[in-house]
Amino acid sequence: MTEKETIDLIISNALAEDIGDGDHSSLAAVPEDAKGKAKLLVKDEGIIAGIELAKQIFQLYDSGMVFHPILKDGDKVKKGEIAFTVEGSSRSILATERLVLNFMQRMSGIATQTHYFASLIAGTNAKLLDTRKTTPGIRYMEKWAVRIGGGYNHRFALYDMIMLKDNHIDYAGGIKNAIERTAEYLRKTGKQLKIEIEVRNEKELDEVLSTGKVDRIMLDNFSVEEIRRVLPKIPEQYEIEASGGINENTIRAYAETGVDFISVGALTHSFKSLDLSLKAEYDI
Repeated sequence: MTEKETIDLIISNALAEDIGDGDHSSLAAVPEDAKGKAKLLVKDEGIIAGIELAKQIFQLYDSGMVFHPILKDGDKVKKGEIAFTVEGSSRSILATERLVLNFMQRMSGIATQTHYFASLIAGTNAKLLDTRKTTPGIRYMEKWAVRIGGGYNHRFALYDMIMLKDNHIDYAGGIKNAIERTAEYLRKTGKQLKIEIEVRNEKELDEVLSTGKVDRIMLDNFSVEEIRRVLPKIPEQYEIEASGGINENTIRAYAETGVDFISVGALTHSFKSLDLSLKAEYDI
């Protein structure tokens, strides 16, 4: 499935959920041939995200709608700015209004949160990663918002990277078993997937280093001091990710240890949506 097909499917499902057998408020009150124009009003400060998505929503629902972007995804915004205008069938504007706002408010909140966290580690070599802690069904949009905000996507889902976490290791009977079975699985299937493994302490790290055959090591819930202590023993061939409870107060110290990546689940599960509103402008 292409990127556009993925987005169109999510939009179609969301429209079906919201409209059902019809937007009866608009069908009842608004003439069929009524034309209108609306503007997206910013009522908050942050990073705007979802403008390109809004265009796709409007035009997927009604190809006759005309979209005029004023701002672009990733722009810093403040209260009172106009992000875009849209014009066409008044009924179509009303039918798509809430879906556009729902996506854009959430995406802008994620982009704003991501931009803030990324600014805290600016000047270091660490890249800020998201996680799979996303809203089911709209992960694509949320990870898109992370990119708009200046972060990077970790694996998208279970199929595009192997990540051996604590439960995998425990169910497999230990680190060596988990890695060896994974290597054999990739050999048999011919799949070209990167392997990341989570370690919970220095003993597990030593087991991984003695076994090898992985690409990235996640130091889970390690303190800054613990990471500084173990990094010198890890060969340069391995990518290093810090994860687990890292927040705005600690992320800079983790980045300065020299890790390659820092993953923060809060980018997509603990953000504040940006306040936006779609306002009718005038009849045309």
